[in-house]
Amino acid sequence: MFHQYLKIGDMAKMNHTTVPTLRLYDRIGLLTPSHVDADTGYRYYDVKQNARFDMIQYMQELGMQLREIKKVLDREDLDFVESVLIQKEKKTAEEIEQLTIQQDAIRQAVRNIERYKKSPKSGTFTLEYISQRSIYAINTDVNFYDHDLDTYELILKQLKSDLIANHLASVYYCNAGTIMPKENFEKLDFISNRIFVFADSHFPSSDTQYLPEGMYACIYCDSFSSEKQYAEELKKICEQKGYCIAGDYICEVLIEFNVFHTEERSMFLRLQVPVSFSK
Repeated sequence: MFHQYLKIGDMAKMNHTTVPTLRLYDRIGLLTPSHVDADTGYRYYDVKQNARFDMIQYMQELGMQLREIKKVLDREDLDFVESVLIQKEKKTAEEIEQLTIQQDAIRQAVRNIERYKKSPKSGTFTLEYISQRSIYAINTDVNFYDHDLDTYELILKQLKSDLIANHLASVYYCNAGTIMPKENFEKLDFISNRIFVFADSHFPSSDTQYLPEGMYACIYCDSFSSEKQYAEELKKICEQKGYCIAGDYICEVLIEFNVFHTEERSMFLRLQVPVSFSK
């Protein structure tokens, strides 16, 4: 049977905590020793104070900060406790959503690396079935193809600012692609001012558009500066094979290698256009 009073060390050991933790609780008025010896200054806890310690620990497990716990316990108001926990639940749900978005982004980044490692070399032509993709796109006030990489960097910042202004997670700001209207691609008239990023299931559906599923003629490219050359090659191959251009031309950034020392973005691209076939 325990003694009624416990030294601070015994109280800490009984509750699987530390003496500094109990001293902190005492200092902020969260859990004050039941008795302090006037001669020695030793702190003693009533064994029944374990109930309050358990409540503090329980509230911490619920994600509450010490200042919140003290406020709740000082009020001794059950309705107030309920309101605090409701707010805590809302905040926790928001944090879970953000962590889920982050986790999915990490998984996608890993998939992109694996995909790159298995991708064909630059200049390779392929015919691929690509499923429907969800995108978030904006129009810029300049034609990408009239400018150099410096201007492209400014356009990317415009996209990032748009995402932030619309309270969208900045994790989506990666592997930005561009879209050229079908009629421009058919004439090799390099005019485009539409830039996009891929959206996932967490993205507000009201803000997204779709790239249609279907067969795509694709060519791989390892340089921003080589896009025009390879886009022209893509159109030439489509003509040689008798493919009909069925939609807008897309420059998709499969992966960026900006972790390395370089003065410009190092990108691996999949240039693509939907095609149909004559019967």
